[in-house]
Amino acid sequence: GYYLDITNECVYSTSDYSDMVLLQTYSFNKDVDVQFNSTVGKFVGFTEFGVKQAEYLNKDQTRLLQLKAEVDRFCRHNAQ
Repeated sequence: GYYLDITNECVYSTSDYSDMVLLQTYSFNKDVDVQFNSTVGKFVGFTEFGVKQAEYLNKDQTRLLQLKAEVDRFCRHNAQ
């Protein structure tokens, strides 16, 4: 069978959460294909397939803005 995994991770190291980063990672068969990093502000591909997916996903500006907003809505809200 095949294994697809999408994870959301909030990473920070300060108590005021000023350095909080959202990482949304798409893995296929335990290999990371593509990842959104809120600091970078776009998807980055790590495999040949992932690079193509990142190019496609980065064309959707609405999606990118929504994911950037998740840092405040999801990460900071739940960290407190």
